[in-house]
Amino acid sequence: MMCRHARRNGPGCWSRRNAVAVIHAQLQADCLVIGRFPLCHLLLLKDANYPWCILVPDREGISEIHQLTDAEQQQLIRESSQLARVLEKAFSADKLNIAALGNIVPQLHLHHIVRYRTDPAWPAPVWGRVAPRPYGEGQLAVLLEKLGVVLHGLTGYTPA
Repeated sequence: MMCRHARRNGPGCWSRRNAVAVIHAQLQADCLVIGRFPLCHLLLLKDANYPWCILVPDREGISEIHQLTDAEQQQLIRESSQLARVLEKAFSADKLNIAALGNIVPQLHLHHIVRYRTDPAWPAPVWGRVAPRPYGEGQLAVLLEKLGVVLHGLTGYTPA
């Protein structure tokens, strides 16, 4: 049987849900796209209260992890684990919060939030605790440089 779709992943053909996804408008408004892994876009949330990255799988119409193929689920965990390791080490995190909520933004995305015992929301979840604080121009440049250094060399990572 001939595949009717242009993209293929091994035997068989991809379904339309595997088409390239557009990043949800809310994520585009709240974040900067800073790079790309084989499966996911890497975003930085514009909130200086916490170092906060978000992985967004490049799959159209996916809102839950279980909707990804088994191979995509494994790739998501690999990418999340790589990101978590470098964030924890680079920022000397007391705790790393990783979550996929999707109550407001239905597109699957995985938050990676560096937490400190001294942060404004500790020990509670970050959502709704304090207003987002924009990065100062110099502060954002320093953070992006640091992230660029620690992400460099991760398997499959490409900066934006």
